[in-house]
Amino acid sequence: MIERACFSLISALSRSPTITDACNSWLRTCERNGLESSTMKAYRSHARIHIDPKIGCIPVADLTRSDVKDFIDDLLDAGVSQTQVRKIMVSLRAVLAEAVDREWMDRSVASDVKMRRRSKRHDKDKIIPTKNEIRAILKKAPASHHAMFLTAIFTGMRISELRGLAWSVVDFEAKTIRVVQRADEQGKIGPPKSKAGIRTIPMTPLVLDTLSDWKSRALPSDQDLVFPNSVGRVQNYANIYNRVFKPMLVDLGIVDDEGEARFGIHSLRHAAASLFIEQGWNPKKIQTLLGHASITLTLDTYGHLFENPEEDVAMFEKLQSDLLVA
Repeated sequence: MIERACFSLISALSRSPTITDACNSWLRTCERNGLESSTMKAYRSHARIHIDPKIGCIPVADLTRSDVKDFIDDLLDAGVSQTQVRKIMVSLRAVLAEAVDREWMDRSVASDVKMRRRSKRHDKDKIIPTKNEIRAILKKAPASHHAMFLTAIFTGMRISELRGLAWSVVDFEAKTIRVVQRADEQGKIGPPKSKAGIRTIPMTPLVLDTLSDWKSRALPSDQDLVFPNSVGRVQNYANIYNRVFKPMLVDLGIVDDEGEARFGIHSLRHAAASLFIEQGWNPKKIQTLLGHASITLTLDTYGHLFENPEEDVAMFEKLQSDLLVA
């Protein structure tokens, strides 16, 4: 175990910067760069809960690829999910990049250490609502959140983007919504996490009519919010899910085997993506509409929805015909 190796290196702490030193330096850099509080919370968790206890006392100059591989294996053996391990590894690579910048090590030994890809089988963390479930939500959503959920289904906007949406970017004449900001977990308004998040999304006639009607009776908001809470501020995500979305799904019978809500609010975004794909829109267009930073993310997440076995058979029949028929 890597922890045992740490004890043999204690004497080196006074002479050489350690992984813990690199973590602390990296976190200070992130704070100076003004990263969102939710992002900083995740980074501190990665460093304090996972990186420090296992490899923190190893001098950065002595860290090897084998140490990094053992670190990954230790996390997985401890029951940490592959998704979480990948996130932790992103942080570790950033920590080592900080060490390289400070000339504590020549190169990052983690940059070329890869995790084996997870199977593409059904992923319960990414449940796509059926059309009947989508129709039920559109029909039975509570009046307080009907416009929000409908907009999510037809635009694919993230719930953070909807919570931070302002009337100033809803253009009823052009029939578009311009996504330029989002609300974090603490309700703080800020820009999207990436440049790709800034985008313009057309409104369907139903979205246009619904938002027009909603504007005539929406609560006032000093922040010009489309979907404010009862005092005109940013809605709390947990409140939306626990007080509105989850009870709605349970009432509609959209539940799992244990009687719990079958999916979360983010699945409305998946629902939108599935509708986009069903229309035959090309992946690049869908990437832009969803605000994905890369086409790879779009295809990794929704690639299976582009598959059409019947169409594939027809394509191969045409291939043969074009080649063999004079």
